[in-house]
Amino acid sequence: MNEFSPEMRGLGDVAARVAEVLGPRALKQETAFGELTVEVDAASIVEVIALLRDDPGLRFISFIDICGVDWPEREHRFDVVYHLLSPTLNHRIRIKLVTDAETPVPSISDLFPGATWFEREAYDLYGILFSGNPDFRRILTDYGFRGHPLRKDFPLTGFVELRYSSEQRRVVYEPVKLPQEYRSFDFLSPWEGTDYVLPGDEKAGGSDA
Repeated sequence: MNEFSPEMRGLGDVAARVAEVLGPRALKQETAFGELTVEVDAASIVEVIALLRDDPGLRFISFIDICGVDWPEREHRFDVVYHLLSPTLNHRIRIKLVTDAETPVPSISDLFPGATWFEREAYDLYGILFSGNPDFRRILTDYGFRGHPLRKDFPLTGFVELRYSSEQRRVVYEPVKLPQEYRSFDFLSPWEGTDYVLPGDEKAGGSDA
């Protein structure tokens, strides 16, 4: 089948077509919760994405996002996950690969320019490297930030935050603070209600008159 067929609407048909198109590039393929997931080798990711986008029977032409997953106990600690949508088939596909903190993953920014931002985010938050990205800078953390805050071994204390001080008229660094006070929850049943008056409920009791 070289062209899109109106009968190819079921996810099973899409999975079969993906397996046919990718061939040995698909290391593993499974369907769960109404979505198709394909695992590939990092070195083949550009070719895989191009095939899924350009195949006339699939047309995964809509790039959704790229995200990272950290498994610090593994030798290759990161999953890099790509999500694509085929408006023609009304199906999504998830592409996964594994990498470590030293091995760059080829950028898909030439295929989908919007991927540039998501690759920068994965680098900023996880430290995942991408080769060939045209603007590989941090995107969410501040200037001079050290570390990658979504890694599971990232420390929760000992870092500074950046803000602009209107009094000093310059950017200042301060120790990270958690301004919200500790909250105590009574975990009472919502059907029974609390044994005290919540703020704003003072009038709920009405009048005995």
